[in-house]
Amino acid sequence: MTASREDRADTAEPLLPTADRPTTTPSARPSGLCLSTSPSPTRSPSPTRRTVVTAVGAAGLAAALVACGSGDDKDSEPAGEASEKEEGGGGAGGAVLAKTADIPVGGGKIFKDEGVVVTQPTEGQFKAFSNRCTHKQCPVTSVEGGTINCPCHGSKFDITDGSVKQNPAPKPLPTKTITVEGDSIKLA
Repeated sequence: MTASREDRADTAEPLLPTADRPTTTPSARPSGLCLSTSPSPTRSPSPTRRTVVTAVGAAGLAAALVACGSGDDKDSEPAGEASEKEEGGGGAGGAVLAKTADIPVGGGKIFKDEGVVVTQPTEGQFKAFSNRCTHKQCPVTSVEGGTINCPCHGSKFDITDGSVKQNPAPKPLPTKTITVEGDSIKLA
């Protein structure tokens, strides 16, 4: 004669062993006493499809966020701090940047190591600006068509005064102080 489900419920025996109860066998348990206390072998659960898809999505999102961030954290600083430091004259201390003949009229030249862009809007008139875009602090990479150009998000700045010609830059490039002595351009 087989016991029904209700009969088994009277013995308070779980159908499957759980982690908080020791495993026992019905034959080893006369009168409801537990004779064996060995833990049941546990099987590690396999990840569900939902878990795998979520993990892959999270990894993809993390990769996208890293790719969109600035690549050089040591040079990245808020625009306000960059402006204050650069207007103080920088660290070049009067070093010769270039000869006046090296700066084209209506264009300019970028000095990456010194963090400056020198322009010559009209013959004999030289201007200097920070080489960091005021949007996300990316370095500008070209001077052409009367503008200083940032490749990161397309900002453009006027070579005469550093003003924003194309967004998303929120404000003009900070100016830098230069001196022209003879045919030499120096960072002050």
